[in-house]
Amino acid sequence: MNVSFWTKVAIAVQSALAAADTISGITKASPGVVTSTAHGMSNGAYVLMEVTGMTQLNDRVFRIANVAANTFELEGEDTTNYDTFVSGTAKEITFGTSMATVIGLNASGGEYEYEDTTTVHVDQRTNVPTIASPAVYTFENIWDVADPALIALKVSSDAKSKRAIRLTFSNGQKVAFNTYVGATLTPGGAAPGKVTTQVALSLCARQTVYAT
Repeated sequence: MNVSFWTKVAIAVQSALAAADTISGITKASPGVVTSTAHGMSNGAYVLMEVTGMTQLNDRVFRIANVAANTFELEGEDTTNYDTFVSGTAKEITFGTSMATVIGLNASGGEYEYEDTTTVHVDQRTNVPTIASPAVYTFENIWDVADPALIALKVSSDAKSKRAIRLTFSNGQKVAFNTYVGATLTPGGAAPGKVTTQVALSLCARQTVYAT
């Protein structure tokens, strides 16, 4: 068992997003292979996928592997049973800003709604999970209005734009996702304690996780 702890966690924030590389195809395989002519990316890069048809990949962040001139794999992502790809783009993410003010966080959301599928032939109800609520991370931060990460997140919040985030735990496990940001940099707390401010991240789609 590889146990993660909320100590020595690196939180990287998207600082740049490259121009879109057009995708012409994605295989239904494990892992899925993306065809994008002359994409110019390298192994280990993180990409933001914006896809129609194979909607299970849309608005998600992936690390890529086995890169060739016109193809790359979505590392660890089994697309075998996904919908059929229609069109899309991949944009390479630069994680050039690090959060250094986080002192606590709360994770919420991800709860499923259920549809009752009970028939008249049984004497016990059955419920099928249908759709999940968005996952939300709420970070409690030391209030520092000159901190680059807090400034970048407030810019996204004000513009109602999305931003990619990557968490790396001390044991190497990683979580990556694309998110809407809520950050006003409003100071909070209580005397005589330190001044804090909250940042809320509402995920656009599922998180992607990596063991190393």
